[in-house]
Amino acid sequence: MTDRTTILITGASSGLGEGMARRWAAAGKNLALCARRLDRLEELRDELVAANPSIRVAVRELDVADGAAVERVFAELDDELGGIDRFVLNAGLGKGASLGTGKAHANRETAMVNAVGTLNQAEAAMEIMRPRDAGHLVFISSVSGLRGMPKAQNTYGATKAFVSALAQGLYAELDSAGSGITVTDILPGYIRTDINRSVKTSLMTEFEPGVDALVKTIDDEPVRALVPAKPWKAIGPLLTALPEKVSRRFV
Repeated sequence: MTDRTTILITGASSGLGEGMARRWAAAGKNLALCARRLDRLEELRDELVAANPSIRVAVRELDVADGAAVERVFAELDDELGGIDRFVLNAGLGKGASLGTGKAHANRETAMVNAVGTLNQAEAAMEIMRPRDAGHLVFISSVSGLRGMPKAQNTYGATKAFVSALAQGLYAELDSAGSGITVTDILPGYIRTDINRSVKTSLMTEFEPGVDALVKTIDDEPVRALVPAKPWKAIGPLLTALPEKVSRRFV
């Protein structure tokens, strides 16, 4: 495990992104925080620095669907903080509806942020890390990407499958080349945040233990992990192996 000192997190104004920022700030990490809600980021920055005076926190307003903006902001933050050594691609949307029900705009927005937005972030982060041949790139996917999801989660799950495939392909490329860049594909299960507010399941993990598990797993820098391990390490393989009519009972 490499000790990372400066971490960029997208989607940091709420939910898992904010939770991760709080944990790493308490651990003395410098942070680059991005989201569309700049006012919330500024409040969070002030709070984190007040509680942890030894760290530096830089914030930027960012829409990850804007590729040019992502490239510019990542470069600015890298320069401002003297080099980012972990990028956590966390920004995401959970909007959606059954296909053909008149809410295509919600599905399109989710696809743009989760799929195209993640691609934009990966491109920008890799442009920074490739010349250094060092760093840690973390893709935040979801157990919802393990197989097709019904109704409102259909598009969301499909975008998360894209995220995992992107992470796995990049890992294969870099590993075969002997690169010093580490790639991690994280698949969170149901953790109680706003994005999961409409999900009814007995497999929901409460927010604080969920974030604790997420940060610990990322710090371990695995190639791929389902978080929290209990129960998803056991359930995950079942979602891909069992017949669809059986596996849907787990989600």
